Amino acid sequence: MIFLELVLENFGPYCGRQVINLEPNDSENPRPIILVGGMNGGGKTTFMDAIRLALYGHRAQCSTRGNLSYQDFLNQCVNSHKSPTDKTRVELAFEHIDNDKPVKYRIVRTWEKNPKDGKDHLGILDIGENDEWLDTGLVSIWDEYIENLLPLGISNLFLFDGEQVKELAEQEEPPFIVVEAIRALLGLELAERLTVDLEILVNRKRKELADTKELANLEEIEKQLNHLQEEYAETKKIEKQELASLEKAEEQQRKAFDKFLSEGGKIASESSQLEQHKAEKLREIEETRQEMTELTAGVLPLILIEPLLNEAQQRGEIESKIQQQQIARDILIERDKRLLQLINEIEISEDKVDRIKTFLDNDVETINTSIKESPWLLADAESLSQIGNVLYYLKTARNHAQRQLEQLNNQEEEIITLERQIQTAATPEDYQKLVESVKKAQDKVTSKKNNCETIARRLIELQTEIEKLKKDLTAYSIQTIERNSKENIINASARVQETLKVFRERLTLRKLNKLENEVTECFRYLLHKSDLVHRIVIDTNTFSLALYDLNSQPVDKHRLSAGEKQLLAIAFLWALARVSGHRLPVAIDTPLGRLDSSHRSNLIERYFPSASHQVILLSTDTEIAQKEVETLRKNEAIAREYVLQYSQNTRQTTVENGYFWKPVSSEQVASSK
Repeated sequence: MIFLELVLENFGPYCGRQVINLEPNDSENPRPIILVGGMNGGGKTTFMDAIRLALYGHRAQCSTRGNLSYQDFLNQCVNSHKSPTDKTRVELAFEHIDNDKPVKYRIVRTWEKNPKDGKDHLGILDIGENDEWLDTGLVSIWDEYIENLLPLGISNLFLFDGEQVKELAEQEEPPFIVVEAIRALLGLELAERLTVDLEILVNRKRKELADTKELANLEEIEKQLNHLQEEYAETKKIEKQELASLEKAEEQQRKAFDKFLSEGGKIASESSQLEQHKAEKLREIEETRQEMTELTAGVLPLILIEPLLNEAQQRGEIESKIQQQQIARDILIERDKRLLQLINEIEISEDKVDRIKTFLDNDVETINTSIKESPWLLADAESLSQIGNVLYYLKTARNHAQRQLEQLNNQEEEIITLERQIQTAATPEDYQKLVESVKKAQDKVTSKKNNCETIARRLIELQTEIEKLKKDLTAYSIQTIERNSKENIINASARVQETLKVFRERLTLRKLNKLENEVTECFRYLLHKSDLVHRIVIDTNTFSLALYDLNSQPVDKHRLSAGEKQLLAIAFLWALARVSGHRLPVAIDTPLGRLDSSHRSNLIERYFPSASHQVILLSTDTEIAQKEVETLRKNEAIAREYVLQYSQNTRQTTVENGYFWKPVSSEQVASSK
């Protein structure tokens, strides 16, 4: 399906006839994007509403309709400046494939202020060589016809706005409108409708077969069953409201406790412990100082003369070596005398004797030279040993003293920290107010939890009673109509319902598995942090999303930034559209929201050109700005550009060709150079 043209005549702020060509480029040169720019309040939402209105008429889920009747909504859409004789008109031309052949239709809806029957006039034009109006046959079944092309239930997957994305991104569970689209997409709606129809059929057969008394009993059971089911539905609504109220109460409790912490309430409650801790630290400091006093009463003062003691030790060792050398010299001299005496006795030549004597004299002279310094300290070995012991004890005492000083510094820093904490404590009056605020919030949470538990128990009781009545109803029916051939209908219906239940469960699992893969693929494709999320799982009941990393550990959605949550929501909608199997256009109002530059770039380059074969973007000048539009033009993704020019004076909107920033031609580039 492709939208070819949209015509707005006296519709909303669009005065007169405004024609917008929506055709993307052909398959030979695919450019899927139709870019429509407009400031806030300039008619972008009205543009989207016009498409919905043209397609679905009174069933259209338009943004500005709310609870208005269709007649009031049509009156609201009439341009205030139109001529009394002119009508309001919305046309949408589109093309789709029917029996392997392209078919082009133009939907034309017209109305005037306060229409008599409260409806618009619908006409369908067959676009061809002669443009012929079709007979009333297609008009009368138009709702069924368009339902086959673009079902209303899934239209929000293809025609959505930034608020829808924002709502989907901020909620833990998808909003009702998206849930309904998912159920329609998965085929659950049809299965549930068939289940209800079977129950209606079975009840009808029971009434047909029962006698007067049996019919009264059956009607009483059905009446009780209906009453319980209504009460169950109402209680379910109340439970939802109470859960929402509980969530708000818990949020208020968190805020009260955070205020209690930030304004010193916790410190005030622990002030006595802090004072006690401070007193203990002061005692420890006093003990440390006492130990240091004891150290100073010992050898520690000798640290002042430690250099002198080291010099004395070194000098004593030197003089000890000199004394040893003197003793060795005297021994060598005596030995030399005996050696010369021996040499004279063994008759060695005189010149050799002289050489030996000269050698011995030189050796003695060398020793004398090395010990010519005279000793003056005259320290004995015991004195040197005592000096060494003193130096050892001094080293030990100094290390101990350093450790004591470090300990003393740490203790004093702890005292300063404790004093700062004590100073930040709330005053008794403020502390009392903070405590009362926290207690009030806690009491409210407790009350809400009790309400929720009571409602949950009541729901269980109602469910039990409903199941019992259903069993009684089934048993009663079997007993009363077992002689009739129509019993087979009831039995078969029960089996069909069980089969439908299994079918619905299996269908849900199969479709959701495919949807999970598509959501994961789309989100990782859009997200620049490719390692943040490895797998996305969808809950089979609520359709909420759960994220897991590479290690199969859950990733808290609160870790995602606002932009990443929006990308997740867009990936969800994109995946749903892909799984639907419908080749349909995509229209997006205010597409970029609160995304940062990198996420915007990912959407611009990856999502918009690939979202569909036709993508209609309705954007302000700050969402798709000059940089983004130049990127789309450079990538040859834009087929047509329009801007919605809104006049503050006349409060009217006109459609003009070209976006906020016109593309620069090659001649302009050449002239600028």
